[in-house]
Amino acid sequence: MWVGFLTNNINVDSDLTRQREYILKGDAHTDPSYGCPPHKRPLSFYMRMGVVNLDKPAGPTSHEVTAWVRDMLELPRAGHSGSLDPRVTGVLPIMLGKATKAVSALRLSAKEYICLMRLHENVPEERVRKVCDEFTGPIYQTPPVVSAVKRAVRIRNIYSLDVLEVEDNLVLFRVRCEAGTYIRKLCHDIGLVVGCGAHMQQLRRVGTGPFDESSLVTLHDLKDAFVFWQENGDEEHLRRIIRPMEEALVNLPHITIRDSAVSAICHGAALTVPGIVGFDSDIQKKGDVAVFSLKGEIVALAKASMDSSEILNLSSGIAAITERVIMNDDVYPSRWNTKRMQRT
Repeated sequence: MWVGFLTNNINVDSDLTRQREYILKGDAHTDPSYGCPPHKRPLSFYMRMGVVNLDKPAGPTSHEVTAWVRDMLELPRAGHSGSLDPRVTGVLPIMLGKATKAVSALRLSAKEYICLMRLHENVPEERVRKVCDEFTGPIYQTPPVVSAVKRAVRIRNIYSLDVLEVEDNLVLFRVRCEAGTYIRKLCHDIGLVVGCGAHMQQLRRVGTGPFDESSLVTLHDLKDAFVFWQENGDEEHLRRIIRPMEEALVNLPHITIRDSAVSAICHGAALTVPGIVGFDSDIQKKGDVAVFSLKGEIVALAKASMDSSEILNLSSGIAAITERVIMNDDVYPSRWNTKRMQRT
């Protein structure tokens, strides 16, 4: 019954995206002469601003798989959204080319797993479910001895832990958790509380941020699509498998800016209120935000200096501090320089 269950397509509700309201602050139009919607980028540029939701196979490390994707697509760099142990499978979004500048935003997003835990003795199902319920919410966790971080006690949030099935000493559960949660350590700790010990038998990641199993592709899918494009010039399959990097940022609060503000942001300027056309309702002061053009292109990642209500009610002031510029600085004209030159 349990053998190979993690290779099957399990129906999991893994919507980890946030619900929010979009607020319009003013009217604006965009000049079609500059930039372009993410889906319409030329393919060579499209790949360098893309993300692949890869189904990581068991065996290789996340770094190895990422390097294979980079070399397969003949790109200078690529980065993954959070390591999976070699024997763990599932959702591994890989950012391509310039999209790697935003990989940190995806790494911090919530994660979702399906886990098969083996208890070291048979335990009544009622007891198992009761103990698992106790692990919902903030928990203290010390990373395992073999881990990529310093071994120090830290708090991690378990958003939900649902026991799906119990058979003898095997427990199948689904867990949604904060980034940086070690599931094998979670299994160990549950075993301690149950009183018999436990360890992680199998693990599959089924969600990270906005990505889930519905859009997964394999290494073979990616290779076939790339070769098909090289040999036949057909872009359709590659564009379907590689998604614009903007799709990886949907969990971040959005700010949309005027064409006239884009170049200034690309040169590192702070974003002021007059340059804003619209924004999400859940922006918090000192929180991370994604700055977009009117065409839906990611311009930069920034740190909010105002919350949503302040942006709505104020007509001036700095709304966000630019932290990481993603768009090239020559995509939109430097209108801020032009105006300054005209005044002089």
